[in-house]
Amino acid sequence: MLKSIVTGLFVAALTLAPPALAAGVKLAVVAPTDGPFAALGKQILDGAAFQAGDRGSEVVTIGESCDAGGGDELAKALLASGAEAAIGFLCTESLEAVLPALAEAGMPAITLSVRSDILMEDALKKKWPLYRLAPSGKAEARAIIDTIVANWRDKPLALIDDGTIHSRELVEAVRNALEEIGITPVFTDTYRPAQEQQVSLVRRLAKSGATHVFTGGDRNDTAIIAHDAKAENIPITLMGGDVLKAADLNVPLENGVLAVTVPDASRSQQAAPVVKAMRAAGLEPDGYVLPAFAAASLLEQAKDQAEKDDGALSDALLKGPYPTVLGPIRFDSMHERAQSPYRLMRWQDGRFVDAANTGDGG
Repeated sequence: MLKSIVTGLFVAALTLAPPALAAGVKLAVVAPTDGPFAALGKQILDGAAFQAGDRGSEVVTIGESCDAGGGDELAKALLASGAEAAIGFLCTESLEAVLPALAEAGMPAITLSVRSDILMEDALKKKWPLYRLAPSGKAEARAIIDTIVANWRDKPLALIDDGTIHSRELVEAVRNALEEIGITPVFTDTYRPAQEQQVSLVRRLAKSGATHVFTGGDRNDTAIIAHDAKAENIPITLMGGDVLKAADLNVPLENGVLAVTVPDASRSQQAAPVVKAMRAAGLEPDGYVLPAFAAASLLEQAKDQAEKDDGALSDALLKGPYPTVLGPIRFDSMHERAQSPYRLMRWQDGRFVDAANTGDGG
């Protein structure tokens, strides 16, 4: 009962209040229950199940093998579950395999993880009921471009990548978009990753005159570049993408490194009451816990809206925005989050903090 009161107070405090009594929903939670991804699957299951009974919802657990070959079995389990909607889907293979069956059954699916742009394009073309809480593959590049234009437009800019597919494609997308609006970097380079030092790269950056550097590289390489720049007394402002939200390896990330990434929802004010209730129940809101909770809450509110409209749950998902622990969420016509979850963050004393709120855009 106490947990329900806490959640009720949280929901009431939001600017965009949902209906007073959101309808319970029978929810299939598709997540790995064994194997190498079992820990992530447990986060999804724990988040979706938290307070589900108190809210009148029912959770049905369906194991995800992340193997396209198991698609038929997974689809049968979903259809036999009697669920009204499905969330989870850690892996592209399993999601792609079951979407045709979900479309036939009119069962919307919300993925918390899959970012494939191609899959979403197929889903829209074939009218599969796929919605995405995870940002799309293109959303990161758009957020980085917007950040550079807003903060670094008049700065000597360098763009560097580590040669991997993701890094190269991300930096190329940023470079092309910037050049279309007349922003040309003073330096571009592909560096060799996983080296013990990057002094030669740092010196080339200094020689080019670049003072602001975007890197598509991972956290460890970025940490080494920042460390070597500091050791060489070369002043550069370094910014990376979502991959910087990882653990330190050999070299800790320097204070002041920027990242365009998704903030930790567990630290937000809007999630604070639910986070407190989770921790009181012995559940740490790591990883997918809060996104899964948000997806379940969103579907409950959408079902309430569908019943008011005498319409389909899938259509109601396009109404919104619905308040959640991730903030108000509305899906656009492409079934993506209408508002980008990416923010400019700054590494400071062991965690990322909101750089925009501190006026620190580099």
